[in-house]
Amino acid sequence: MDREGPVRGVGGLSRAELEAGRDLLLPDVLSEGLPVVFCGLNPGLTSAVRGHHFASPGNRFWPALARSGFTPGRYSPDRDGTLPELGMGFTNLVARATRGADELEPEEFVRGAEELRRKVLELRPGWLAFLGITGYRAGFGDRRAKVGPQETTIGGTRLWVLPNPSGRNAHWTPEGLAEEFGRLRAAAGLPDRSLPTGRS
Repeated sequence: MDREGPVRGVGGLSRAELEAGRDLLLPDVLSEGLPVVFCGLNPGLTSAVRGHHFASPGNRFWPALARSGFTPGRYSPDRDGTLPELGMGFTNLVARATRGADELEPEEFVRGAEELRRKVLELRPGWLAFLGITGYRAGFGDRRAKVGPQETTIGGTRLWVLPNPSGRNAHWTPEGLAEEFGRLRAAAGLPDRSLPTGRS
C-alpha cells in the first residue's frame, strides 16, 4: 500500500480536506416565487468543500432530477446555480455541514425549521420539497408523515416529502425515485424536459 501522499476520503478529497468542510457554509440557491425549492437535511462535507449541492459521489439526486424530467439531461453539481432558470432552488433544513446526520443535535432541527419558515414566507415558493422524511419529521414534529404531498403549508407554500436520494437509501430504486420526483414536477406545473429517450 502506498503510504505517500494524503489519506483519501470521499470524492477524491482527502480526509483533511473533508474535515475542513465543517467550517464552510454552502450557500442557498434561491430566488422569489420559484415553483419548487428542494430542501436537504444538511450539507455533507463533500458538498460543503465543493461548494455545490449534492456533490457527493453516489448521491442519486441529479440522476433523479434528469430521469423525472426536471432537467434536460443529467446536470452535474456545479450547475446547481443555474436551476432557478428552470424553476428550482436549493436550501437545507440545517446549515451546518457534517459527515452524517447523526452528528446533528435535536435543537438544530428546531432552529433550522424556524429559519426555513422565515425564508419560505419571504420568498414564497410554490412547493418546498424535503429530500428525506427524517428531516421533515424532525423539523416539523410530524412523526406520521409519509412520502408525497403534506397537509401542512407554510403561508401559501405547499410541502412535499421526497425519498432521500442518498445511495445508502436502498429502499428506493432509481426508477422509484424518478417516479416520485416526476409526481412533484407535474404537481408544480413544470414541463417534462426529458431527453427524447426519457433517460439521461
